[in-house]
Amino acid sequence: MLTSCMIVGRVKETPEVRTTSKGTTVAHMLLDVERPFRNEDGTLTTDTFKIVLWRGIAEECAEHCTPGSMIAVRGRLQSTAYEKEGSIWYNCEIIAEKVVHIR
Repeated sequence: MLTSCMIVGRVKETPEVRTTSKGTTVAHMLLDVERPFRNEDGTLTTDTFKIVLWRGIAEECAEHCTPGSMIAVRGRLQSTAYEKEGSIWYNCEIIAEKVVHIR
């Protein structure tokens, strides 16, 4: 099975690096991506994706990715499910494997 994706968008907020209890570096980042078509009123819709960054990628992105920076992310999709108030909720995030800053 394969869950691979590539998205290009603008960084919404600077990623904050933290360290797990086992000493692994991790960060989360939001990426705004415009859809490639206009709505009926002529505007573009933006989707926001949660990106998870591990180890060296987390440190590099925290240093170089500022709000508004355009980046390309190649990674894999990861889905989680949880129950809240009797309903099952699903969450999908992108685990970054490669991040490229676009100038």
